[in-house]
Order: sequence, then structure tokens, then C-alpha cells
Amino acid sequence: MRVLGIETSCDETGVAVYDSDAGLLAEALHSQIAIHNEYGGVVPELASRDHVRKLLPMIEDVLAKAGCTKADINGIAYTAGPGLLGALLVGATFGRTLAWAWKVPAIGVHHMEGHLLAPMLETPAPTFPFVALLVSGGHTQLVSVSGIGQYHLLGESLDDAAGEAFDKTAKLLDLDYPGGPQISRLAEQGVPGRFVFPRPMTDRPGLDFSFSGLKTFALTTIHKHAGANGLPDAQTSADIAWAFQEAVVDTLVIKCKRAVEQTGLKQLVIAGGVSANHRLREKMQGALAGKATVFYPRPAFCTDNGAMIAYAGCQRLLAGQCEPLDINTHARWPLDTLPAIDLPAL
Repeated sequence: MRVLGIETSCDETGVAVYDSDAGLLAEALHSQIAIHNEYGGVVPELASRDHVRKLLPMIEDVLAKAGCTKADINGIAYTAGPGLLGALLVGATFGRTLAWAWKVPAIGVHHMEGHLLAPMLETPAPTFPFVALLVSGGHTQLVSVSGIGQYHLLGESLDDAAGEAFDKTAKLLDLDYPGGPQISRLAEQGVPGRFVFPRPMTDRPGLDFSFSGLKTFALTTIHKHAGANGLPDAQTSADIAWAFQEAVVDTLVIKCKRAVEQTGLKQLVIAGGVSANHRLREKMQGALAGKATVFYPRPAFCTDNGAMIAYAGCQRLLAGQCEPLDINTHARWPLDTLPAIDLPAL
């Protein structure tokens, strides 16, 4: 089966063609960072309008790169949620309309299931069962995964997601959007140990997270060392970035190690935008050496992308699932409400 995947949940337009036999044939990604940067965050209306402008040319380009015509497409997958409703409706409308016109089935894909399954596009790929850490701007969740749609939530953030905390702290330091990569780059110049941030909720049992307190700790530290312009000097800012990143990474590592020990599973998947963080990868590998094998998507597939949607949609279409002509999107959509499928991942 050959599936066209469409991702428009937030501020990136992703398109890909995935073949169940040949694998990923082609993909393209357009980022809206330049549009939203001057506002310090995503403006939903601007995001939706840019998806409308970019999506059709990108679909035509990806089909050409894959050596396909519309007649070669057997199904269409689009992100149905969670995300910004306006942005989701753009992709869902495009996907559902193309499926109707091309007379092929369509499936609405859960955005976080796409992230969770993104490492299946790599070699080697994880096998079921495994523990997954989904860590992005909007989500921080630990999930026990027995198969596609067989998800048991182990723990999640009770307030800010890890990526959200990165973005907010970057804004406090007057860094550009998106904040996560900016904090990471600045942290490379930081002096280890000058500041020590707390590792929230690691001193008690359980697998839930909380990152809002770290943001507040960063705010207090910044104000304490601010100069006349309201900001610390360049080196102090770098030292704060290093301490903040280290606290987030250590918290994620501690909880993942705890989840692996509690479940007895020997594989850990880390996916979502924050999974591209080099410090997180480095410390996770060290902490789980000899305990579990860690899998990540390639950096380009850590952020939102069409390849993960095409793959996830392909699995569900192969299992016989498809959507009616209605266009349904979900701003919120619990991962553990998805139907399970028995089909082994391809």
C-alpha cells in the first residue's frame, strides 16, 4: 500500500509518501519559524493561512520526487489532532477531499501516535513492547506500548510540557522562537555548576512530571542577576541555560530509568521535538546502558513531519480502518482512546 501523509497540526507543513513494501519514498517539510518568530510564538491564524499556501505545491512536489502520480496512491493519512483546530482543518480538508476525488480511503491520524511510531522508520527499529517517552512543546508523557493502539499511560506532565518550559525560559532570556534549540546552543557556552536548578518530582514515587516550577526558578535567577537592560550578562545567561537544560534532561532521564525498571521492558523509544536534544540523548544512553536499548527518530523526524503520519496511517489503513466523508479534528485527543490493531508494524 502506498500512502500520502499530510501533517498540519501546528507550525510545520509536512508531506510524505510511504510504501508498505519499499518504505519511505519521499518527504518534504516547510517550517513557519520565520513567520512566527517576530511574535515570540505561534499565531494560529497565520499558521492556518500558511498551510493553505504551501500544502498543494508540496503535495505535487513530493509525488514527483516519489515518482508517483495520483493513480499510484492507495490511501491518504492526515493529522486529525491534537493540535490547533484551524491548522488541523486545513490538512484534514485537503486530505479528505483528495481521497474523495482519487477514490481512495482516508484516515485521520493521532499526532502523538505519529511521533511514537516515527522510530519505526529507522534501522534498526524497535519492536513491541517498549516504553515510550513523548516529549515535545505540548506533551510530556511516558507510555507503555504493547502494539499499535495498545497504549497505557504511565505518567505525564501535570503542568507545562518540557518543550513548553524550554520555550518560556528562552523567552525570559530574550532568545528567539523556538526556544528549545536556542537554549541548547546557549548552554554549550555555559559553566557547569555555577547554578543548580531543582529536579522536580524526582524525590517521590511515580512517573508524572512538573516543569512549571523550573520556569519560575529560572525567572527568579534571571531577575537576581539582571543588569540595567533587565537581562543577565552573556556568560550568566549561558550559565543559566546550562543549568536549566541540565535540570530538564536529568528529570527526564530519572523518570525514564524508573519506567524501564518498573515495567521490566528492555526498549525505550524517545520521540517528539525535544528528543533531538543532544544532551538528552547523551545522558539517556549513559543512564540506560546495560538496562535498555534506546531508539530515536532521525533529527529531521523529531519535529512534526509528514513521514510519521504516512507511516502511522499506512498501518491503520492496512488493518482496514478508514474515515467516513465527515471531517473530524480534535484539539485534544487522549492517546489511550485509540483503537488497537493486531497488524504487526511494517
